[in-house]
Formats: sequence, C-alpha cells, structure tokens
Amino acid sequence: MHDIEPYYLWRDRYIASSDERSPFYGRKYSEFEFSQSIYNYFIHPQWDHFGSNTLYTKLLYADYDQGYAILEFLGEWNDCITNDIMILKRQLLEPLMEQGICRYIFVGEQILTFHSSDECYYEELKEDLNEMGGWVCMINVLEHVHREFSSAGIDQYIYMSEEFDAIPWRKLLLPDHLFQLLEHKITKAPKYLW
Repeated sequence: MHDIEPYYLWRDRYIASSDERSPFYGRKYSEFEFSQSIYNYFIHPQWDHFGSNTLYTKLLYADYDQGYAILEFLGEWNDCITNDIMILKRQLLEPLMEQGICRYIFVGEQILTFHSSDECYYEELKEDLNEMGGWVCMINVLEHVHREFSSAGIDQYIYMSEEFDAIPWRKLLLPDHLFQLLEHKITKAPKYLW
C-alpha cells in the first residue's frame, strides 16, 4: 500500500497544504518517512489523515469560485465502527462548506471496502448541500464497494452509478473538465435520484 500515491498531475494548479482556505493548510509531508498506516500497512506519506484510522484522503483540487472540490480516498470506509462519514463531514466537508464549496467529487478507486451503519449523517449532508445547491458524486468505485454502498442505501444521498464508475478521470487534462462533465450529467439526471 505504500506505493499507492494520490493523483499528482494537477499539483501545478492546486496544492491543499498551500491553500489558506483548505483544512490541510500548512501540512508538511515527507517523501521518505512512512508514519501513517491502515491496520499494519504503511501508506504513502502524501495521503492526509482527517480523523479516521482506516480512511485517508487527498484534496486534489478546490475551486472556490465554482464551488467544487475533488477528493481522492484510500482505505476502508467504516461507518459501523468509526463512523467515517461523521468524521469526514465534521472535519473536512463542513470547513470547506464554510468556504463556499458545495459540490464534491469523491474518487473512490482506492476505497477497498465499505461497512455501513445508519444513514443519518448522509441524510444530514444531503440536506446541508441541498440548501447550498450542491451534491456529492462518487466516481470510479470498485464494483464490490459500489454494491456495498448501494445495498446500504447510500446511493440515495450520493450520486453513484456504473456510468460514473467508468469515467476515465485521469485522462482529463483539467479538474474543470471533470467537474463540467459531472455537473452536466447530474443536472440532466432525473430529479428522483437526488
């Protein structure tokens, strides 16, 4: 797992640790010291800890003018034991929402498994974002993880689909291209999905 790096080809456009409005502002990273782990497996030092012991993230891009952020995840999303959605909402999403970010793209190709609990924080997040005209869309989730989210009913709060899981997002040159693609698909989606 220590070889899995967050996506880095947009670093010339955005670095969360250099963004004064980011919850990760001022963080220092080592390329040589592996101090963070998921269970007994060290992970690449570029991943950001936000309070969960099994799920890490990287804020790949935030656009305050257009009000969106792209976050990549690594690890086990565990609402059952550690209530990761609550930690994510309180520690990361709410500070970004205070800065005007209301549309979130979650890149889930490195989410290895999902353990559900109740849906109340997803419902709360959806209500908060609805008031701001926003949404959450999860893309490129592994098939078994997608099934786990769907069987727990989370897909009624987060845009998820096989179509979103097949987006070749790494081939898009700019984060705006990914945002515009998803914004178009979501605004054209039937209203009962959200």
